[in-house]
Amino acid sequence: MNSGLPDNVLFFGKVLRPHGLEGLLRVQSFSQSAASLLNAETVFFKLGTGESRHLSVISARPHKNIFLVKLAGLTHINQAEPFRGAEVYISRDALVREEGEYFWFELLGLRVFTDDGVLLGVVSQIIPSGNTEIYVVKSGPREILLPATREVVKYIDLENGKMTISVLEGLLDLNEV
Repeated sequence: MNSGLPDNVLFFGKVLRPHGLEGLLRVQSFSQSAASLLNAETVFFKLGTGESRHLSVISARPHKNIFLVKLAGLTHINQAEPFRGAEVYISRDALVREEGEYFWFELLGLRVFTDDGVLLGVVSQIIPSGNTEIYVVKSGPREILLPATREVVKYIDLENGKMTISVLEGLLDLNEV
């Protein structure tokens, strides 16, 4: 990585802003669990200035749809303010997978097949959208938007780079871009 970050780190989320006066950070993550943050010895940040920083996690807990994160050395809102908008990275080795959870870096590039075996394309992008994500499946100039729900996504086979979906009525016709 050319950004001053170690090579083995993955994008985990983004600091929205400080929380309270004691240096907590509000972190938006695409992970459902704080376990990866707690498992990481060090969390890496890319600040808006381009500067990279790393700090140890003291605590991380869910709060509504974000995490409140306490880091070593941040004890006041003035110390936390420079982290506003920073990208958060953690070591790949620190990732903790909840059952049925997949990380974006694992899903991007998967070949998507219908349950009849028809290749639809490749996951080229993932769009966060409230409680579910939208997978953008691309085949040439054609894009299909698939909701990441249990009704649509039937099986993910990371070892073989394959996702199998169930085609609900109208799904392929209505969601073409």
